[in-house]
Parts: sequence; structure tokens; C-alpha cells
Amino acid sequence: MPLTVLDHPVAAHLLTLLRDARTEPAQFRALCRQVTLYLLVEATADLPIRSCKVDTPLETAEGAELAAELVVVPILRAGLGMLEAATQFLPRVAVGYVGLERDETTAVARSYYCKLPPVKGREVLLIDPMLATGGSANHALDLLAKEGAAGLRVLSIVAAPEGVEAVRRRHPGALIFTAALDRELDARKYIRPGLGDFGDRLYGT
Repeated sequence: MPLTVLDHPVAAHLLTLLRDARTEPAQFRALCRQVTLYLLVEATADLPIRSCKVDTPLETAEGAELAAELVVVPILRAGLGMLEAATQFLPRVAVGYVGLERDETTAVARSYYCKLPPVKGREVLLIDPMLATGGSANHALDLLAKEGAAGLRVLSIVAAPEGVEAVRRRHPGALIFTAALDRELDARKYIRPGLGDFGDRLYGT
């Protein structure tokens, strides 16, 4: 299971601002969208293309178009912070939703909503800002694999080694893209150093 960690000075700068406890929700949301764009560029770099022709104002030119059908699936609620960037960046992308809620005592994810477009034979980008224990990601990946997704790509802003390893064990073919691989999970299963509760910081709750 390949793991890609962003290596870009601007992305590193944006991530530092996201980590800062003083960053207010409005700026936090904007930073989330910006970091997501860097992840999307990295995660889609190997998508197949096919040749096409396009008429410019002056002549016909050779061009390229995506040959893969794409689906993006945010894990609710925090994944919604990454969705706008994905729908703006990707042409003709279909969108599905998986709602998971973490039990704060057990850290086990509970499913409360699932609405997916057809994913069979399609490349699916699962977006969730925090890959902590890997429980939520694996639950969503299980659903997508069962529906016949051709390729699975996980995009997270911050990941813990424990979460990466959990996904690697259950879904070895999934590709993981993250802006930072942090040190560890603490006793409450929060990523350290992390950036706090992403959903709370995103929405000011």
C-alpha cells in the first residue's frame, strides 16, 4: 500500500496555520480547501487520459481528457470541509456520502448514513481530514470495495501511523495521500501533535 506524504513548502505552510490553535473557523475552512487542492493534485497525477481534439479560436489542437470515471466520497461530517475543493478541481465527478460517528469512549465508528452513486469500475477518492485509528476509513473502504470500485484512494490532511497501518492491513491496494504523517495516537485516540478535533474547528462547535 503506497503512502504519499506531501512535500511542498506552500502545503507545509498552510498545514502549520491549520495546526495553530488561534486559527478561527472561517480561516480554518479556507486553509482546509487549499491543502485539499495540493492533495488532489498529488492523488490524481497518475489517472489515465486519452487523446482528443479541440477547436481553439485559431485552429484545431491536440488535447487530452480524463479516461477514468471519478467518484469522491467524504466521510461526514469533517470530510465536507474537503468536498468543495474536490468538486471544483475534478471535472464531472460524482459525489457520495458516508456518515460515521466516533464513540468517544471506545473510538469505534458507528455508521448512520450512506448514499453512494454507482462506483463499480470507477476510481474513488475517499476524503477525510484525519486518518487516526483507521476505523472510519476502513469502514468506508469496505463499503466501496463491496460495490466494486476499481481503485481506492484515501486523502487525509493529517494521518497517524496507526491509522495508516490499519488501512494497509485491511485494504493493501488502497493508496493513501496525506499532508502530514504525525507521531502517534494518544490515549484518547487523538492524533499527536495533530490539530485538535477537525470537525469542531471547521464549524466552530
